[in-house]
Amino acid sequence: MTTRSSADRHAVWRLHTGIAIFWVAMLGVLYLAMERYLQPSQAVVTASGSLRIERHRDGHFYVDGRVNDQMVRFMVDTGATYIAVTDALAQSAGLHGGEVAQFRTANGTRTGRLVRTQRITVGPLQVQHLTVGTGYTGASAQDALLGQNFLRQFDVLMRGDMLELRPRPATAR
Repeated sequence: MTTRSSADRHAVWRLHTGIAIFWVAMLGVLYLAMERYLQPSQAVVTASGSLRIERHRDGHFYVDGRVNDQMVRFMVDTGATYIAVTDALAQSAGLHGGEVAQFRTANGTRTGRLVRTQRITVGPLQVQHLTVGTGYTGASAQDALLGQNFLRQFDVLMRGDMLELRPRPATAR
């Protein structure tokens, strides 16, 4: 029976530590790559001023925008009557007061408020003085639903995995 010397044990320990560090680093790189891969694509503004939004892997359409001057990540929801925001976003966007309302959602009935905004901006598209529902529960405080009260201001076209919001000519409004 042979026993390992102290130098041999130290070399084996360094080898095992090196392998462990390598795999932890590889898992970190893989995690960051997956995070980036799973992010929704950026919306594209066309020469005509339309906004093209690509369907995300989860089947929804996401687009960055603003409620008043607060950044938000909208999920386009053609079944929602109003734009819906979290209470935290409503607070930071200065959406105070309003009237108490009950919202029927896919997750049941929810209590919130109906308040007026100064403006909603999505890419180059902007609508002023819309009603917004508060009390939405998103994955983060900056999550919101982009409902029909915004969408009906534009021509909404969907082809395959692309949703396009087109400004209407001034005479059509």
